[in-house]
Amino acid sequence: MGKTVEFTKGHGTGNDFVLIHDPNDSLSLSPKQIAKLCDRHFGIGADGFIRVVESKFVPEGQELLKESPEAIWFMDYRNADGSIAEMCGNGVRVFARYLIEKGLVKVGNGETLTVGTRAGVRDVQPNKAGFAVDMGRWKLDDEVTVHAHQLAVGRPGQGINVGNPHVVVALASAEELKHLDLTQVPKLEPAPENGANVEFVVPAEPMVVDGVGSIEMRVFERGVGETLSCGTGIVAAALATRYWAGKGAPNIWTVTVPGGTLGVRMFPTEEGEHVGLSGAAELVFDGTLDLDDLN
Repeated sequence: MGKTVEFTKGHGTGNDFVLIHDPNDSLSLSPKQIAKLCDRHFGIGADGFIRVVESKFVPEGQELLKESPEAIWFMDYRNADGSIAEMCGNGVRVFARYLIEKGLVKVGNGETLTVGTRAGVRDVQPNKAGFAVDMGRWKLDDEVTVHAHQLAVGRPGQGINVGNPHVVVALASAEELKHLDLTQVPKLEPAPENGANVEFVVPAEPMVVDGVGSIEMRVFERGVGETLSCGTGIVAAALATRYWAGKGAPNIWTVTVPGGTLGVRMFPTEEGEHVGLSGAAELVFDGTLDLDDLN
């Protein structure tokens, strides 16, 4: 038997992750090893891999500590194919749950946990739904044309950046959303340099009730495929829908995905508008992994 490490499996509304505690950056896994780890037939199975490391041991974390010394822990996130990703809205909630349940941090009622990511620091607070994350500022990107299987013609997609890139497409009906085939990668024209997650959305009928907007969504994540949920994608979908709805559209949304329903809230700050995401985060089981099995 070779070197063994302990891991934890967790998920946020069905968007699942393998987490490994590597506080001093001693574990080096190649993209190929991570892909095998996340493989649902030959590995543990997950949409992504999260390495739990102290910020002071990784260059990106060291930069964040200069401005945010409270960001002691860094979320090193990788997609299921082993590629590096900037952020994961479901993953950061699961990361917070892990830190708390494993006794690595203490977060009291009303207190905030600051997490380092490649998209900057993210503030996380426990709440009744699980955790609320301040996802920070966002910006509109260019429109692209999206071609997806079972859509007869290309559809306009709105680029939204929430720390990682997204393209949001409005569909005509829940039936169209249901029959969309996301086993094939949607084609984007022009193709973003670093790719993008693609969200397909349909508004509820009526879309707004008592000042709260509601949409339904499916997502294709770059480097992964279709997932049951995508935190940053949920935020991007709500932002794009509010943008399309125009003046008077609400700043509070519920977004339903195959894995459940999450809440999105847009709110002003001194540096500009931020967007928040709230929802469940669960740890499912712990195990031990022989690293030789990944070779």
